[in-house]
Amino acid sequence: MKRYPLMSLFALSILLISCGESQTQAQEAVEDVPVHTRLVAVINPTDGNEASGVITFSREGEDVRVIATISGLDPESQHGFHIHEYGDCSASDGTSAGGHYDPYGMPHGAPTDSERHIGDMGNITTDGDGVGTLEYVDSHIELDGMYSILGRGVIVHAGEDDLQTQPTGDAGGRLGCGTIGVAQPLE
Repeated sequence: MKRYPLMSLFALSILLISCGESQTQAQEAVEDVPVHTRLVAVINPTDGNEASGVITFSREGEDVRVIATISGLDPESQHGFHIHEYGDCSASDGTSAGGHYDPYGMPHGAPTDSERHIGDMGNITTDGDGVGTLEYVDSHIELDGMYSILGRGVIVHAGEDDLQTQPTGDAGGRLGCGTIGVAQPLE
């Protein structure tokens, strides 16, 4: 009977040693993960639409600068655009990208709200030719880490995001979809 406590102590020692090695290996793996300075999404039109363009996400201190240029939209209008859960643009209507990217379970809101989906980027306003441009600095978007936007989707919507209606901002159908990938660093 006295052998069992010794066996348990021996097994516990082995477990602790192996956990220590796993923790060291995990720390080394984290150190090897690249830090991205720039991500990009190329927007392609969904079926029957003409929305196309590019959105870049660049590290700016602790925040991320978002620069978007989208064409093929209604002239002099506003269109909601959001980061969505999945980088899957395979459905002809863009629904394969899922809902807004919201890992914290926050309410939908404006990009300036303290509590909002990570994916809430507000509206892009178009000119008389149907070309929308937007540039702002976002404090919620993350390029790296557990809540990175890498591999997620960006959707350009048919209507204006009212920045209030839950959970989507009532922005309407999906005119364009793009997957967020790693961009070539600027020299």
